[in-house]
Amino acid sequence: MNRWSFAASIPLIVTGAVIWLVAAALSFENWRRRERNRTTLMLEILRMLAVTMLCFTLFKPELVRQSNITQRPEVAILCDASGSMQTRDVSLDADTIMERQEWLARKRAEKFWAPLEKNAGVVVEDFSPVPAEDAKTDIEEGTDINEAMERVLQRDRRLKAVLLLSDGDWNLGKSPVSAATHFRAQNIPVFTLATGSEKALPDVVLQQVSAPSYGLLGEQISIPFKVQNHFGREIRTTVSLYNMNSEVAKKDVVLPPFALVQDSVMWSPQELGEFALALKVPVEKDESLENNNEQDFRISVRAEKLNVLVVETTPRWEYRFLRNALARDPGVDMQCVLLHPGMPAGEGRNYLDKFPDNKEALSKYDVVFLGDVGIGPKELTVENAEMLKGLVEQQGSGLVFLPGAAGKELTFIQSPLSDLLPVVFDTAKMKGISLPTESHLILTGAGKGHLLTMLAGDEDKNQNVWKNLPGFYWCAAVEKNRPGSEVLAVHSALRNAWGRMPLLVTRPYGNGKVLFMGTDGAWRWRRGVEDKYHYRFWGQVVRWMAHQRHLAQGVGIRLTFSPEDPRAGETVYLQSTVLDSSGYPLEKGSVTGTIRSPKGNQERLEFSPVAGGWGVFKTSFVPPAGGTYKIRIACEEAQRNLETDLVVSRPKREKLGQPANVAAMREIADITHGIAGGVQDLEKIIQQISVLPEPQPIEKRIRLWCNPWWGASILLIFVLYWTARKFAGMI
Repeated sequence: MNRWSFAASIPLIVTGAVIWLVAAALSFENWRRRERNRTTLMLEILRMLAVTMLCFTLFKPELVRQSNITQRPEVAILCDASGSMQTRDVSLDADTIMERQEWLARKRAEKFWAPLEKNAGVVVEDFSPVPAEDAKTDIEEGTDINEAMERVLQRDRRLKAVLLLSDGDWNLGKSPVSAATHFRAQNIPVFTLATGSEKALPDVVLQQVSAPSYGLLGEQISIPFKVQNHFGREIRTTVSLYNMNSEVAKKDVVLPPFALVQDSVMWSPQELGEFALALKVPVEKDESLENNNEQDFRISVRAEKLNVLVVETTPRWEYRFLRNALARDPGVDMQCVLLHPGMPAGEGRNYLDKFPDNKEALSKYDVVFLGDVGIGPKELTVENAEMLKGLVEQQGSGLVFLPGAAGKELTFIQSPLSDLLPVVFDTAKMKGISLPTESHLILTGAGKGHLLTMLAGDEDKNQNVWKNLPGFYWCAAVEKNRPGSEVLAVHSALRNAWGRMPLLVTRPYGNGKVLFMGTDGAWRWRRGVEDKYHYRFWGQVVRWMAHQRHLAQGVGIRLTFSPEDPRAGETVYLQSTVLDSSGYPLEKGSVTGTIRSPKGNQERLEFSPVAGGWGVFKTSFVPPAGGTYKIRIACEEAQRNLETDLVVSRPKREKLGQPANVAAMREIADITHGIAGGVQDLEKIIQQISVLPEPQPIEKRIRLWCNPWWGASILLIFVLYWTARKFAGMI
């Protein structure tokens, strides 16, 4: 059935009629004055046809074609099958609480849609199912409500209504509001039923564990975690680390009401190998969900030697005890350089006769300590400072500043090392500040749980340890820390315009890390406890600063990546450091690589050289899915190659224990003129769908007033008209 539809106001209709009548009168008069010959008549008819079409266009004509639906209408029922549906918060009565998916499975077994089958066909389908653990697929785990709705709309034009049963926790794709507007345009209502509680039920959730990919034998490994408390009371609990079924570490935590707490547990492995670990939080007696209190992960424990260089002038007490601590550390290969102006360089076991004078000699060091030494005759040169900067920036090594009473480190302010300094020195006090009474280091909020300052098993005990450590009588004069740095400890008494004086400060620079220790009294920590805290502190400093350089390495080649624990869809930056056959950083050559995904797909990696002459090459890639990726890199010129694994985790979008997103479900229903409800409203919603009127006939409108072919036809008539006038000699 076809009909015409117009959208013109009365004034516009009158205007169009007047224009047409005036044009008709002028055409008649023109034909009459031309002695009423046939040529003039045909031209005027052509002109009036164009004018008529123009006036008709002013009324916005639309040709409406209606087609009645002869097939049976359909109701689509979409059931959420995502991981969050495992949350147990569907309350049927005071004593019965079940999982969302369990409630939905029961209702499907009862065929709750049976009343709808009298007047319509019913299609029931799941969306966003949980991928199998061993499934080799790039499909991301998550909930995409918009895609599910759009798929139904595009597939079936006979839709009478849609019933969406979900917790509303969409975390993939576009907002479902986008699909809802399309349903609204076609007058198809969407009825929504929120499965789950709008408020979180009492629960403790271990939300995230960010474990490093490897650790060194004998070192303390920090394993950060996040715990969410959905109880309305404070909870004191213990986060425990398990190797197999044995508890190997634990951390007491206090969870304020409805708070998210971030902390870390420390573990000191005593064996080499690959460890499958689990972090667990005990289940509270009245907790509503018990399967979200544990997470599994893996850590590789290795035995590696870390190369450390200590540079000093006068062998002060701080230097002597630091040297002894590093020399006795079985995981450290330490060498020293004593550069005392006016005297020969220090000699003896583990001593160098001069500072490494080339990149090849310096690049092997993971950490460099700079004591009370500066730029000057028979000390460090500007070239040495430039190499140290490149070592940190390009090679990812660590640099520790240990100033002394001579104030020589202030010469670094005017050297290439100025950009690396984590603090701003008070240049008016070149030789620092001597103190008549004993002072102490006070941990900041960032320092309370930092790996470098963790001298005890937990934060409370750690603070007590630092409070009772012997103090110091000298410190460097510091104005403030620099932007991008992190203050771990401050002076117990000295203040300035920027607050307490920062004395223990870290800062990332390039691919490496920098540490500033503004006092020379750490050796005093041995009083009464011998090496316990002094050795632990400097051992943790060395391992923390060298961690990145030892992610993967072979003979003459090293690979680092950032982030260390990548997730699917996240850009991973790879950096390869290559030495040539003589052991020098590779200056000319190319590095290529391949990466094989868990599905077996292989991708080529092209590394680009980094300026500076440190043999550094960089590239990046985006892992599409979680799993273990096999990386192989090679350099033909240097005959170096390396194979390693990169474990990529899938982002955990589906979280248990989260309240249902009832607001999103209501918005979908409101936009489409449907009805929203909860699990108790299922029968009422089914009744509302069953009494819906039959779908209206499908209309297809051809908008003539904006059709380009219609406009082209009018233009063609005018072209013919003026061309004919030209041939007739009327122009």
